[in-house]
Parts: sequence; structure tokens; C-alpha cells
Amino acid sequence: MAVASVSKITAASSEGFDAAVREGLERASKTLRGITGLHVLEQKASVSDGRISEYRVTMEVTFILEG
Repeated sequence: MAVASVSKITAASSEGFDAAVREGLERASKTLRGITGLHVLEQKASVSDGRISEYRVTMEVTFILEG
């Protein structure tokens, strides 16, 4: 029987929402083992001089607990 946990992560990128998700997952993978999925909860953007300067995502990362 496996037990999973969920961790909420916020990540940002200057390239786009997809890049922010990838960067967040890459960083989470350095700390969390057994990641099985993620769910993007929210997308936001910072605007400067009428242009998007940063894309942000908040997501939940699901991983299996060891032990």
C-alpha cells in the first residue's frame, strides 16, 4: 500500500507558463523523490511597461512517501 503526500510549489519564469511549470518540477525533483504528478492551481503574470515581465504558477506536486 502506497501513501502519497502533496506539496504546494510556486515557480516563475520570464519565458512563459510552461517554462515556469518545468522549472518548478525540476527544482522539486532535487528535494522530493517519487514524484508521480502535478496539478497547476493558478497562473499569474507580472506586468512592467505594458508587457509581461514574469510568468508565475502555483502547483501541487504529488509524491509517494518512502518507508
